[in-house]
Amino acid sequence: MTAGTPRPRIDTSKPHPARVYDWLLGGKDNYPVDQRVGETLPEEARGNAARNRAFMHRAAAWLAKNGADQFLDIGTGIPTAPNLHQIVQTISPRARIVYADNDPIVLRHAEALLTSTPEGATDFLHADVRQPETILGRAREVLDFDRPVALSLIALLHFLPDDEDPYRLVRTLVDALAPGSHLLLSHGTADQHPELKQETEAAYKRGAIPLRMRTRSEVEPFFAGLELVAPGLVFATEWYREEPAPVRERSGFYVGVARVP
Repeated sequence: MTAGTPRPRIDTSKPHPARVYDWLLGGKDNYPVDQRVGETLPEEARGNAARNRAFMHRAAAWLAKNGADQFLDIGTGIPTAPNLHQIVQTISPRARIVYADNDPIVLRHAEALLTSTPEGATDFLHADVRQPETILGRAREVLDFDRPVALSLIALLHFLPDDEDPYRLVRTLVDALAPGSHLLLSHGTADQHPELKQETEAAYKRGAIPLRMRTRSEVEPFFAGLELVAPGLVFATEWYREEPAPVRERSGFYVGVARVP
């Protein structure tokens, strides 16, 4: 963890998306206020969270096998093994990974993230994606932005409403990346679960958590100017590179990996 990082107080009176996601994945690092949000979500939400995380595992491993050795993971969430660095450093022990999240409980568990291989490095930033310049400035202390970096934005952007201009935030981050870098992204959608959209939005609204699920045409602009790698922008259950996709399941996430030209 970066020296001098303050330890903000954890507010257990309000739910947080990272802790709700932890509950959906079967984790224990959440509070009753988070559990109440999770319990009012459609039953399918647990399966969608697991399928989204499985996509992250596949995509991170594929990137590492194809030379990616620097990762900036924003919206990290609470550590759930295997973490991104564990997947990547198993393949590329010298890889360097910077995690960033705005939930203080993630900061408390940062020590679990910082178990790097001796050859590589990991670090954690308590920071918010709404301040991309701050994240980039601090990430440069660990990562070399003159070389390719894999930017990971997993299950994050649907918590940014339109008035916060998530497209601009992503563009600021991507513009800082060297050619040959990659964007690894997943985004919540109701395109395959239209009957669950209202129930899902109502559950987060009761928890005062903004939620903006987006359609395929609304997720596509996050990849503007980038080169999507096969199979392109697809549902989480359809993104496979090294083996055929299994029997198709519905998914609550669009996902994609794209290269910076």
